[in-house]
Amino acid sequence: MNIVYFDVETKHLADEVGGWDYIERFGLAVAVTYSTQRGTFAHYTEQTVNGLIDDLLNADLVVGFNILRFDYRVLRPYTQHDLHRLPTLDILVDLTHRLGHRVKLESCARGTLGDAKSGDGTLAVQWFRQGQLQRVIDYCKQDVDIVRRLHEHGRNHRHILIADPFSGLIRVPVDW
Repeated sequence: MNIVYFDVETKHLADEVGGWDYIERFGLAVAVTYSTQRGTFAHYTEQTVNGLIDDLLNADLVVGFNILRFDYRVLRPYTQHDLHRLPTLDILVDLTHRLGHRVKLESCARGTLGDAKSGDGTLAVQWFRQGQLQRVIDYCKQDVDIVRRLHEHGRNHRHILIADPFSGLIRVPVDW
């Protein structure tokens, strides 16, 4: 089974494109995938976006965090394919359904993996504009690796842990 984990970083922020209703206008800066079939990471830019689309279309399952609401919509201008039709596990959507509220990838990473993110999407846009493309790729790759490890932990242990500043660790059963 080819599971493709993925994440995108964008060129623009919400306030620069008219708000969150216009995610399709954010523009692709960098995308990173990890394919279990290849056993490697790959990165893509606007110039190589067709390779990213092929990677996603060839997946038996696409896994990400907030990809249904965000990443697939960022990619909409770059493909005729309806990416929402792909077999997808959006970890944020699943956790929101289970908990009744949204959580951050950072909280999942801290709780389950004892790991922390190295930045956020706002910083990634800033790095992109400063020409620090490798830094954006590295940041995006780290997020993809966190998603991969979270998914594997959930599959193997049937739960993940969310670090909550008020409640401590919250154990969330999953059936991934």
